[in-house]
Amino acid sequence: MLTRVILAALVAGLFAGVFATAAQSVSVIPLIHQAETYEKVAPHAEPADMTRDGEWAPEEGEQRIFFTLLSNLVTGVAFALLLTAAILFLDQPVSLRHGVVWGAGGFAVFVLAPNFGLPPELPGMASGDLLARQLWWIATVSATAGGLLMFTFKETIAWMVAGVMLVVAPHVYGAPRGPAGQSAVPAELAAEFAIATIVTSALFWLFLGAVLGRLLSRAIEGRSNNPA
Repeated sequence: MLTRVILAALVAGLFAGVFATAAQSVSVIPLIHQAETYEKVAPHAEPADMTRDGEWAPEEGEQRIFFTLLSNLVTGVAFALLLTAAILFLDQPVSLRHGVVWGAGGFAVFVLAPNFGLPPELPGMASGDLLARQLWWIATVSATAGGLLMFTFKETIAWMVAGVMLVVAPHVYGAPRGPAGQSAVPAELAAEFAIATIVTSALFWLFLGAVLGRLLSRAIEGRSNNPA
């Protein structure tokens, strides 16, 4: 059964990666292109195919779509395997409906909670210390995941309160702030990008959860129907 389960997770992750790329191509990538036009006209702007540190970056068009797809495929498979491991470890039922619930949980943990403190940023926007931001993101994801599990699977009020406090703790501490200064990107474009990113991420997670739940249920039912 383990082989079927892993295969189901891999397929679900690949499908979700393709879906995410299609969604981002419509709503997210065009906004990145717009932001880059502001970044280019800013003083000391770097060439379009170079990052701020002088490293290579994919060009616009097919090259960027290809690398976006590649990144989303890897991300989709990784998250599918992570959800599968959590479902099996907690011995949870699997179905399309249950998968959607797990997908919603993944969205809350990996997107919604961190974005409260660190909203998505476009090229040209001022950012804080990278290490501090990464550490806060990891702490927030870990606390949110632990808090939601405590709130969901523990039946006592004390555990539920502890779960809520754990979810809230990183936001009480506060996310690292970027340097003060004028951004080259208009505030309206930044807000539109943040909304588009969150919406596409929500669709990605719900799609991943639904496909994963369906494929896992078929894999497990196939095992039960063929005990040999």
